[in-house]
Amino acid sequence: MTSAKFAVNNKTHTATKVSPFMANYGRELRMGGDIRKKGKVESATEFVERIKKVHKKAGTALKKTQKEMKRYADRNKRETEKWKKRDKVLLSTKYLVFKERPVLKLTEKYVGPYAIEEVVSTNAVKLRLLSSMRIHLVVNVSRIVQYREQGKGQKKEEGKPVKVEGIKEWKVEKNLK
Repeated sequence: MTSAKFAVNNKTHTATKVSPFMANYGRELRMGGDIRKKGKVESATEFVERIKKVHKKAGTALKKTQKEMKRYADRNKRETEKWKKRDKVLLSTKYLVFKERPVLKLTEKYVGPYAIEEVVSTNAVKLRLLSSMRIHLVVNVSRIVQYREQGKGQKKEEGKPVKVEGIKEWKVEKNLK
């Protein structure tokens, strides 16, 4: 245990750029040997000045590291939308299980629209879901997206089935290619 403490206290920290022992006592940790100090003994004011310099150096290194960490943490962050009661949203199917759809890659990315019943917090909303959906009503905002009404002429119309020998099929009117 003693050698582990020595190793931790003697290693230069990446954030402060000084060892913990140096930050606390203003000098490097000695590895045994001659304990008698050669030379003059420094005064208390000199010691205080030296400790202040070490603390200032460690503080500036910590602030620089803190800014760098914040930059890396915030690079993929985006502002959350301001949700209101009765907003229509689509729910992500990423973590939903559909028994009638065994192949996940053919499942829609979002289902809905569902209305927001209550804004629980900036990160969670309560949705008005169907009773057949067996999930919790409160979901994280990362799992929902704003529902946009389809524009004129964009209505998705289902084709009418054509019976061919008792099997339902759809008749193709025009090939778009």
